[in-house]
Amino acid sequence: MAKRVYFCFHYQDVVDFRANVVRNHWLTKPDREAAGFFDASLWEKARKQGDVAIKRLINSGIDGTSATCVLIGSHTYARRWVRYEIMKSFKKGNSIFAIHINSIPGKDRQTKLPGPNPLPYLGVTYSDSGITATLHEVVNGQWREYTEVDGAGRPIKLRPFRCSIEGRGTTSAGSIQYMTGWLPTATIIFPTGSVKGPTPAN
Repeated sequence: MAKRVYFCFHYQDVVDFRANVVRNHWLTKPDREAAGFFDASLWEKARKQGDVAIKRLINSGIDGTSATCVLIGSHTYARRWVRYEIMKSFKKGNSIFAIHINSIPGKDRQTKLPGPNPLPYLGVTYSDSGITATLHEVVNGQWREYTEVDGAGRPIKLRPFRCSIEGRGTTSAGSIQYMTGWLPTATIIFPTGSVKGPTPAN
């Protein structure tokens, strides 16, 4: 069975071609499929129809995947729908990892300094049992409950393999745990195309 990964990114990195480089490299390997690279016309149509349509489009892309790869450009960390893709992937139980892609030359053949990692801006609080979790995000420098997934700030029930809070950098149940505490981040090294990491997120 093919390994199917959902790629989430800021659309500008598709325009600049950096995200496409990662996707194309992934597809050169045997038995691999990529999701999340929606045709621009589909995305624009969903955007005009409103938030529900955008969520439906994203959800359909995440369905059938087991991992989510966050491609970090200059402004990825602040994009509303990137945060939704990460949180929805977490709720589904996907493995999540992030890759800095600004070292990839764009269409202008220029590279950029690494952009902020979106993972430190997202967090989770676990119940005492570890069976449920509440999602959080940083907005204007302050933590608040993340309400886009499930439509309300209710605790989400975790899949069985996520019930334990051990090994996630937790200090105690109920405290906000940054997603950087357990999700790996790497940097693509060009021109070789190799990946350096995982590394501590910035």
